Amino acid sequence: MPLGSADEQKPAVEGTVEAWGRSSKNPVGGWYGLKKGLRDRFGMYVPPVMEALGLAEVEHNPKNNRMRAL
Repeated sequence: MPLGSADEQKPAVEGTVEAWGRSSKNPVGGWYGLKKGLRDRFGMYVPPVMEALGLAEVEHNPKNNRMRAL
């Protein structure tokens, strides 16, 4: 799944980790941050944490990285 990190003011591309983080269908029920301005780039920060916890594999290319759940 592509990461698709985007600023809070820009729309997220469908089918990306960023779009899932903003979706009302995720366990949090929508935006994943509590304070405006601090709730962007979900697709950039969460996948490396998941990788460190052994929950996902993440590509490490200069652009267009993807992740896969383990």
